[in-house]
Amino acid sequence: MTENFWVLLEEGLILMSIGMGFVFAFLAIMVWVMNAMSWCVRQLNKIFPEEVEIIEKPGKRSNVSEDEAVAVAIAVAKARG
Repeated sequence: MTENFWVLLEEGLILMSIGMGFVFAFLAIMVWVMNAMSWCVRQLNKIFPEEVEIIEKPGKRSNVSEDEAVAVAIAVAKARG
């Protein structure tokens, strides 16, 4: 009975090692390929730079009525105590 246990345990560990080896190899290859692609994109960006469009944000809302400003000031004063 114990001999069968040790054989199964050994086979399980071998199978686990093979599976983890494949996963590790796949992830290592994937990291290498991603770094290579990143390097290629950086080189292409040096050759063909992209124009960056600058978008200006609008300023503060200037069409606030005086009544709204007074209401906000009253609300803030009441909330603070």
